[in-house]
Amino acid sequence: MASEILPVPEKLPIVVVAGPTGSGKSALAMELAVRFQGEIVNSDSLQLYRGFDIGTAKTPVAERRGIPHHLFDVLEPREGYSAGEYARAARAVLREISARGQLPIVAGGTGFYLRALLEGLPALPERDSALRARLAAKEARTPGKLHRLLARLEPQAASKIHANDVQKLTRALEIRLTTGAPLPARDAAAPLAGYTALKIGLNPERAELYRRLDQRVLVMFRGRSLGKNGLLEEIQELLAQGATGEEKPFEALGYKQALAHFRGKLTLEEAIASTQAETRQYAKRQLTWFRRDPEMRWLGGFGDEIAIQAQAAEMVRAIL
Repeated sequence: MASEILPVPEKLPIVVVAGPTGSGKSALAMELAVRFQGEIVNSDSLQLYRGFDIGTAKTPVAERRGIPHHLFDVLEPREGYSAGEYARAARAVLREISARGQLPIVAGGTGFYLRALLEGLPALPERDSALRARLAAKEARTPGKLHRLLARLEPQAASKIHANDVQKLTRALEIRLTTGAPLPARDAAAPLAGYTALKIGLNPERAELYRRLDQRVLVMFRGRSLGKNGLLEEIQELLAQGATGEEKPFEALGYKQALAHFRGKLTLEEAIASTQAETRQYAKRQLTWFRRDPEMRWLGGFGDEIAIQAQAAEMVRAIL
């Protein structure tokens, strides 16, 4: 008697909206969510943090058009969050959204987080608080100590991490010292199962993108946003709530310059010019990262343009 052949369930759809900062990812994700009963999942590492709103261009709650947003404002400034932790949390959210019959729409510009979500990361040990404290003490006593230690234990890994990126150095050393083995290769990762992803990349004209970015920085520093007098007031509020300025989010574009101005190390004009220049460079690096993905389907415009939204909607309609 022949065994019964069970039908193979179809993969569930997921939409990814990627691209450089300032390209309109949030606007496009919102429009697609409205049209296709979607829910938005954040893949921007800084928008995870509560209170970091203006400098991250986080969509205000009042402007979210009733669309559920996930993995926004879930961390305090002092908390760390690895790409692996993000991937586990985001995958759980995707399952919840799909179970409700809604369309998950992942939007953000942190390429490594997006890759961790879709392609997975090798199985890694959990955080070791005691070990992390010891490593932090070493770095505090002798700046650069962690990079030198990693270079001795894992030269190849150390060559890929900047000496000032204490968070990544700590995690790499934590893995090496906990397992006693080299960092696992990427091919040991488990890709996201049960989904088929439509990856939409925004690639607006470069000069206009840079013009918008420069203007956005000016508004961040000088304008009134989210009921605050710009980024400087947001920095003041964060410090008043107990932040020290040494937390990881303060290393981000805009925040590090605003903090330096707040502490008298930069003039306002210097802080603005530095943020503008580094933001343009960051946008260029993001485009380089996303262009490596052969599955990315590029649209030559901004996500708030009606024509671009219509093209993206046709792409989504084709996979539903």
